[in-house]
Amino acid sequence: MAPETMTIPRHVGIIMDGNGRWAESRGLARSKGHREGVTSAKAIVKKAADLGIGYLSLYVFSTENWKRTREEVSFLMVLIKQYLKQEYQFYIDNRIRVIHSGRREDLPADVLKDIDMVVEQTKGFTGLTVNLLINYGGKDEIVRAVRALMEEGAAPGDITEALLDAHMDNGPLPPADLIIRTGGDQRSSNFLLWSGAYSEYYYTDKLWPDFSPEDLERAMESFGKRNRRWGGYNAHE
Repeated sequence: MAPETMTIPRHVGIIMDGNGRWAESRGLARSKGHREGVTSAKAIVKKAADLGIGYLSLYVFSTENWKRTREEVSFLMVLIKQYLKQEYQFYIDNRIRVIHSGRREDLPADVLKDIDMVVEQTKGFTGLTVNLLINYGGKDEIVRAVRALMEEGAAPGDITEALLDAHMDNGPLPPADLIIRTGGDQRSSNFLLWSGAYSEYYYTDKLWPDFSPEDLERAMESFGKRNRRWGGYNAHE
């Protein structure tokens, strides 16, 4: 459990960047970095559950990642399948609910089958919710939500933030309070553009395979020191 003095955000998103660079810096194949990244993800999921975080969104595969080499994309698809199967019992044992955000089109049928299986089998769990962003892009999510409203016959005057929010991937999820990015870069990379409109950001130079549960605690400590105003005015500043 989290220390009593630690402020825990309800929804945390993580841009898990640096797997390839981690491997290349060690003279290893990029695939080795991706495998190490899976190990880090499991440790962070467990720590997030222990801290009492309600929702954890992990940027697994973006809509832009299809631009990588065919070999790397194929490996990542296989790795996603392996992850879902290998960690299935981990989710069951820890009562972790798994959901998926992202475009279903373009994903291989066998990958979709495994995603749907894990989502279905964990839907009744009330512990940590892990949101796997696979074939996900923030712009694409907004476009798909607008298209869904148009297909339902919504008139321009009917569209509100609340209505659009309900048509986002997993609409009931609360907004992201904190977004963590590893790997040293400081940009959003098309991640949770709608949900993260007022997110606090935490950047670290650590590459994802080196990001530890202790690093997650440091991010929580940093979040607890933020003064969140949501565009408002604080008379004490």
